[in-house]
Order: sequence, then C-alpha cells, then structure tokens
Amino acid sequence: MYRLHYAPDNASLIIRLVLEEMDLPYRTVLVDRSVTAQHSAAYLRINPMGMIPALETPDGPMFETAAILLWLADKYGLMAPLPGTPERAPFLSWLVAISTGLQMELRQLSYPERYAGDDTESHAAKVRARLIRMLDRLEALAGDGHGWFAGDRMTVLDIYVTVLLRWHGLYPRGGTDWFVLGTWPRLQALCAAVERRPSMQSAIEAEGLGPSPLTAPRYATPKEGTAL
Repeated sequence: MYRLHYAPDNASLIIRLVLEEMDLPYRTVLVDRSVTAQHSAAYLRINPMGMIPALETPDGPMFETAAILLWLADKYGLMAPLPGTPERAPFLSWLVAISTGLQMELRQLSYPERYAGDDTESHAAKVRARLIRMLDRLEALAGDGHGWFAGDRMTVLDIYVTVLLRWHGLYPRGGTDWFVLGTWPRLQALCAAVERRPSMQSAIEAEGLGPSPLTAPRYATPKEGTAL
C-alpha cells in the first residue's frame, strides 16, 4: 500500500486524485504545515527537499509531483501515452513545462517576497503576464484533438493542470482579480469534467475543498491539518 505524505489542498492533492483515478490502495500521512513538519528531520528523510508531497512506494520514497505522476503512469500503463508512441514526446514536454513553468510561476505569484525582495508588485505583474501567456497556450493545446490533454480519456496532465487552475482563483489572497476561468473556455470545461469525477468527490470529502473546487473554488476547510 502506498503512503502519501500530504497537506490539505497542497500539491499532494494532485497525487491523491491520480491514485484514486488508478484505483490504487494508499494511506495518507498528514504533514502538519502549522508546525512546519515538512522541515522536520523525520520528513526530510523521506523528502530531502522539504516539500509536499512525498509518496512511499515499494521502490522507495519519491518526491516532486511530476516525477511521481510519470512513475505511476509508467508503472501501471495508465493516464499517459505509452513509451514508444508518437504522443509520448509532446506529452512529456508539457508535463515538465507545467511543473517547471505553470506551477513555479504560480508559486512566485503566491509568495513574491521569497523571489522579488522589496519590489513585489512589479515582480507580480510580470509573473501574471507570463501566466496568462501559458494559459493561452494550454487553451490552444486543449483544442488540438491529440487525445492526451482535455480529451476523452483522463490523463495525469489533466489532473495536474486543473488543480493548478484552482489555485489561480485562490492565491495570493486578495490578488486574484486578474484570473477569470471563463476567459479560457476549454480549460473551464476541463475543470468541470474533472470536478465531476468520483476521484474529486473523494478528495472534496477528505480535504474540505467545497462543492465546486475547480469551477468556483473556495478555501479548504480540512478535517485535519492546514492548507497554508
């Protein structure tokens, strides 16, 4: 059984949803951010980067969201183009682009003081512009008909992107007026589709995400732990 080290409404949510989609047995282990448990010696032995999530597997502990997603997809032959298929190369490119681009840009927008020093507003404006360009590219990608993003079969990339879109509507607190999901109708439709999945319904219950966590997000009210 897998052990998912998680905090509510953190990147571990992406892994939870994929484990649910793949119908894999797992247990959750709370990483209590209110006491910075992600930096404890015990947790650092599992994830030396001190970030959430980590997944304990039969092959040892794994960290980094994209790496975990790719490992699961390849291990079970699910939710991603198979190695050796023509769709594999562009899929991998976009998976890494989301990890190093969209997710990291959103992190800079949410915590500008960690990246910009005193000039946080100028930095935030530049980040917002880059995010809009990335969302425009994803909107176009969703209409390409390739089948591995916003297609008939759910992939790990669909889960990854829609959870990040949730956070666009929530963070930074008081600084989300620039983001209107309906500006990107294909991405909005993808959010609605993922939101209806049984996997998301399980996550809603487990992490207190509210009734419409992707299309009309609100701050999580978890049963345990904290999202911040």
